Amino acid sequence: MDDVRHSLPRHSDKFMPTLRRHIRESGLAYRTEQTYVLWIKRFIHFHKLRHPREIGIAEVEAFLNHLSVDCHCSVNTQKIALNALVYLYKRFLGVDTSNIGFTPARQYRRLPVVYSRTEIQAIVSNLKGVHRLLVELMYGSGLRCAELLSLRVKDIDFGSNNVFVRGGKGNKDRTTILPLALIPALQAQIRQVELLHAQDIENGYGDVYMPDALERKYPSAARSTAWQYLFPASRLGPCPRSGVIRRHHLHHSALGKQIRRAVHAAGVNKPARAHAFRHSFATHLLEVGYDLRTIQELLGHADISTTEIYTHVVNRGGKGVLSPVDRLLPGGSVQESAPGNRSAV
Repeated sequence: MDDVRHSLPRHSDKFMPTLRRHIRESGLAYRTEQTYVLWIKRFIHFHKLRHPREIGIAEVEAFLNHLSVDCHCSVNTQKIALNALVYLYKRFLGVDTSNIGFTPARQYRRLPVVYSRTEIQAIVSNLKGVHRLLVELMYGSGLRCAELLSLRVKDIDFGSNNVFVRGGKGNKDRTTILPLALIPALQAQIRQVELLHAQDIENGYGDVYMPDALERKYPSAARSTAWQYLFPASRLGPCPRSGVIRRHHLHHSALGKQIRRAVHAAGVNKPARAHAFRHSFATHLLEVGYDLRTIQELLGHADISTTEIYTHVVNRGGKGVLSPVDRLLPGGSVQESAPGNRSAV
C-alpha cells in the first residue's frame, strides 16, 4: 500500500513530520510528497546532516551541481530535485529562492520505447490470467501503470464504453476508450472481484481504502462492490494510515515482473517497460490516422507538445520517404523507374 498516505504524529515538532504536514496542507499529491521528501533527505545527507535552516542558497547550488557533474543525473532528475528544494526553502521555510544560480543542463529529446503490433501479440501470448488482461487494457486504453492498478469496479462503464481515470497525473480526471474486445474478460474479472469481496466480508474484512474524506462522507461505500479495486491484491494487509486490515490493489512490481518475463519469452529485443504499452497505444493510433488532439485527450497530456513526440516514431510505411536502398533489386542491381532510365540511388 505504498500509494496510501502514512499517518503523521499529531503533536510532533520534528522537521520531517512538520514538512510532510505542510505538503499535505498545500494539497500536493502523495507521489509528489514522497519525491520531495526523498530529495530533501538526500540534500540534508549531502551536507552532513546539517539542518536546512543552517544552510542556504549556496548549498542548494552545490548539491544541484553535484547531481549534474558528479552523478550525471538527467535533466528531468535535476529539475525534480530543484523543485523539491525550492518548495523546501520558498514555501516551507519562507526563504527567497529567486537568486538560485543553477541552470539545468540542456534537455535532449528522448524517443519512447514502442512495441510493434507483432511484438505486442507475442508479448501478450506469453501472459496468462489477470496479468494478460492488465497488459491488454494498458495497451488498449493508453493507461499509465498507476492509473491501471488504481481502477475501481465503478470506473468501467460498459454502457458508454469508457474507462474513467480518477486522480491521474496532476490529480486530474479523464475518460479513455474501453476496448470492445476486452469486455467479456473485464466482466469475468468483476465477477471474480465480487466473489473475493464476499469472501472477505464473510471473514470479517471487506473495507477498501477510500481517497480523501470519502470514508467519512460515505461510511458504507468502503464495503460496496463498486468501490473495490478492479485488480485486487492476492493478500490482505494493514492500511498504513489507519492500521485497518484491507485488500489493496495489485502491486506494480508484480506486474513489472510478469512483463519482463513475457518480453524475454517473446524474444523482443527492446526494454521491458509497462509504460511502453501506453507509448504503443498512442503511436498505433497515430499510424492509422487519428489526430494529435484526440490522442492528447485520451492520454491526458496537458500540453500537445508532449503528444507530438509520437510523430517521430510512427511507422511511415508507404506514406514516408523511400530509402535509397529500397530502390535496389535483389543482387545489387538498380530498379529502373522507366525503360532505358535508371533511378538515382
